[in-house]
Amino acid sequence: MLKYEELVNTIKAEIASGTYAKGDRLPTTPEICRIYGVSNTTVKRAMDDLELQGLVARRRGSGVYVKQTVTSSSARATQGGSASGQMTGLSAELGAGHVRSVIYDFSVVHPSDEVCEALGLEDDEFAYHICRVRVVDGTPKVIEYTYMPINLIPGLRENTIEHSIYQFIEKELGLKIDSAHRVVKAVMPTADERERLCIGENAPLLEVQQVGYLDDGTPFEYSTSRHTADYEFYSISTR
Repeated sequence: MLKYEELVNTIKAEIASGTYAKGDRLPTTPEICRIYGVSNTTVKRAMDDLELQGLVARRRGSGVYVKQTVTSSSARATQGGSASGQMTGLSAELGAGHVRSVIYDFSVVHPSDEVCEALGLEDDEFAYHICRVRVVDGTPKVIEYTYMPINLIPGLRENTIEHSIYQFIEKELGLKIDSAHRVVKAVMPTADERERLCIGENAPLLEVQQVGYLDDGTPFEYSTSRHTADYEFYSISTR
């Protein structure tokens, strides 16, 4: 079981036992790190997961509060095993015969505050920025905007991102990709996206915003993918 999952289960058990009641504020991130001997990244991942399950709610400038109670039986049901699914690349996800990439941007940048927070980066750290269109059997299917920390994913090159970045991460760097938190919504395309995806002005896109995690809970990817209308999304979260 991963560290963040252990923390999720511990907090769920404490909610079930009444240690934290509905409406209570949970300890701050530094306090949780000290109490449970975990890292800031582990706490953030655990809070994301608890929020996704509807058990806690964040209040800006105030903290994290218990949103609903947990029964003892449901808390025990999550013990003893990982519920995370496997992340796959586009080829495996679509079952596509041939996938290629058209690269529109591959650069090194200082990410925005939002990206830095999601990836656990300091303000002065760098990340790759990748914009590419994935073409499946000759048809543009999705445009991706991706950030990855340079210090965590070294050695990316253009000939790598033309193919599968995930394969490079696992096979060349020896890292294990585990799971993601995703948010999905419908959006209208920009002028550039209409041209790059060969779609009409009124054709909506399905946007998937994702933070990807390695098996030790470290965030390695912040991405926004905008898919053409025939894309079918099967899971909001891999947990």
